[in-house]
Amino acid sequence: MGDKANTHPGAAGRATAADHPASVRNVVLVGHSGSGKTTLVEALALTAGAVNRAGRVEDGGTVSDYDDIEHRQQRSVQLSLVPVQWDGIKINLLDTPGYADFVGELRAGLRAADAALFVVSASDGVDGSTRMVWEECAAVGMPRAIVVTHLEAARADFEEMTRICAQAFGGDDPDAVLPLYLPLHGPQAPDGHAPVTGLTGLLSRKLFDYASGERKESEPGEDELPGIEEARNRLIEGIIAESEDETLMDRYLGGEQIDVKTLIEDLERAVARGTFFPVLAAAPAAEGARQGIGTVELLELVTRGFPTPLEREAPRVTTVGGEPRALDLCDPDGPLVAEVVKTASDPYVGRVSLVRVFSGTLRPDQTVHVSGHGLTDRGHEDHDVDERVGALSSPFGKQQRALTHCIAGDLACVAKLSRAETGDTLSAKDDPLLMEPWQMPDPLLPLAIRAHSKADEDKLSQGLSRLVAEDPTMRLEQNQGTHQVVLWCLGEAHADVALERLRSRYGVQVDVVPHRVALRETFAAKSSGRGRHVKQSGGHGQFAICEIEVEPLPGGSGIEFVDKVVGGAVPRQFIPSVEKGVRAQAVKGVAAGHPLVDVRVTLVDGKAHSVDSSDAAFQTAGALALREAAADATIHLLEPVAEVGVLVGDEYVGAVMSDLSGRRGRVLGTEQTSGGRTLVRAEVPEIEIGRYAVDLRSLSHGTARFHRTYARHEPMPAQVAERIRQQERDG
Repeated sequence: MGDKANTHPGAAGRATAADHPASVRNVVLVGHSGSGKTTLVEALALTAGAVNRAGRVEDGGTVSDYDDIEHRQQRSVQLSLVPVQWDGIKINLLDTPGYADFVGELRAGLRAADAALFVVSASDGVDGSTRMVWEECAAVGMPRAIVVTHLEAARADFEEMTRICAQAFGGDDPDAVLPLYLPLHGPQAPDGHAPVTGLTGLLSRKLFDYASGERKESEPGEDELPGIEEARNRLIEGIIAESEDETLMDRYLGGEQIDVKTLIEDLERAVARGTFFPVLAAAPAAEGARQGIGTVELLELVTRGFPTPLEREAPRVTTVGGEPRALDLCDPDGPLVAEVVKTASDPYVGRVSLVRVFSGTLRPDQTVHVSGHGLTDRGHEDHDVDERVGALSSPFGKQQRALTHCIAGDLACVAKLSRAETGDTLSAKDDPLLMEPWQMPDPLLPLAIRAHSKADEDKLSQGLSRLVAEDPTMRLEQNQGTHQVVLWCLGEAHADVALERLRSRYGVQVDVVPHRVALRETFAAKSSGRGRHVKQSGGHGQFAICEIEVEPLPGGSGIEFVDKVVGGAVPRQFIPSVEKGVRAQAVKGVAAGHPLVDVRVTLVDGKAHSVDSSDAAFQTAGALALREAAADATIHLLEPVAEVGVLVGDEYVGAVMSDLSGRRGRVLGTEQTSGGRTLVRAEVPEIEIGRYAVDLRSLSHGTARFHRTYARHEPMPAQVAERIRQQERDG
């Protein structure tokens, strides 16, 4: 790294099918929205010779952010794969959205990759969500490097940004985060800003100038060497500290000049192990240039320093029945095990699945077994079926280039897997296997929708099922309590994209309606009622009279019916009819139309007629009796209460607790966790946290997470209940 002057002839270009796992690198780009990930991917593709000018392919489209929604929103909303070829190595670049609403796409990229490039803007710094992703990568030992972008910004300071990265990512060992190159500045502009025109290689002591549009190597002047040496010595010490050769540090401290080749080899091993995290700089290519600043250095780091799929631990696999199954490490000749990391719909091809093969070799027209984890609680269909693989292809913008095969360690798009969903496992039909599922955040922002017209109603169900099949961070709910169709999302941007895809991709127009929580009713005190249903209109009449007593029960008791009739005042055959009428009325509610719960209804007396009494008459009388009892009683409105756990940085604990209290919440306690975070536990009415996913993100600058579980229903305060009833009357 850093000792090559130019690319090898024939080394660059578009990626095709790999023939061995050692010739593949899977790299995910991570960073906050606007940090420059997509621009960097396009610059790398240009340098690798995969595109004709920055980010462009033959049809004029871009290699990343090619979706129409991304063009309209001017940001990445989905995972994009851009494969390029460099120095005989196929590099699968996985560009992820930086906005928190699309964390599902980020997790898919992390699942498919073997190493990560953290892209940090020199003008914006490191945000809290990027630090959290770094910690997740550290927990699984994923190798990482840092790329500083936006060096052209007026106040960009590479040295200061490197210090911030060491503080944010270095943890107990900031010397594990060090630059490999320093920016090379051109002549100072009138505004005092000196543009970055190239890089200075610290190990090689070479200057790499991109001012002409291509990388040119030269020697530094005598006046430039002192500025290089201090950073170079620190880098050498950082590399030696991570070296497996324990004698190297003693030799270095003893004054021995360590060979650069040895240092580079140790650096590459430390990066691949995930113990050293180099910092590099990058800038997009100027108009007409063939190479962006720092792109050659990045491609060298990826091909020489990042691990091959052979170095990744084999995933945990079981049979469909749950028995553990051992896998050889990334064996192209082993049993087929592949995972669908992303699902998309193409208007011409149909469903397209992006697949990472972990074992075996996937081929076109092969019959595979599709195993899912049965996420029926999120609206996903449970399945365990055989399917025929369609064509295999390598994506490049909107184009798909045919592949003859996809070996273990590589990625490919698979057409026409009509039942496969994101997170599913593909395996041999005669040896079905199932990979351990990956963690996905729970969608906690409800979006209640209804079809705009009758024509949309017919297409809505299919459109929604396709949406949740593509995106496991969405959950579809048919709420039986409120009779609403609810699409649970991660945030407002996530919801906007879902609505846009329903409209543009599936031709479904929907209306967003206010989300309702499932309220209930109960009696505040004991009451009684008389139901009289007597009608005579020629022929058989209707005659039924019943008297009941109603009393409240503890929460969660439901409806209890007791028969205390004596002397046959209500014939035995009609007592179940009274109960049926009472329960039917309880479902409809007795005050505001919400189900009645937690009461005991006792039948104490009644009258019947030998000819005109009937099952239907006593059902009606039972319902009337319950309504009369409610008319003379105070009816409490019950609201669902959720148990909420908020994991937040210590600096935001006070603000979070104050906010929860303002939502009528009861803080139950706090618990200190690792990484300077606190878990705040509270009980909060669900009606108060409908938009908590959005509000908490704003309150904590995107660094907090929360979960919620239903606890119980409890009486709503009178003033709140009156406001809700008024809203229901008005709405």
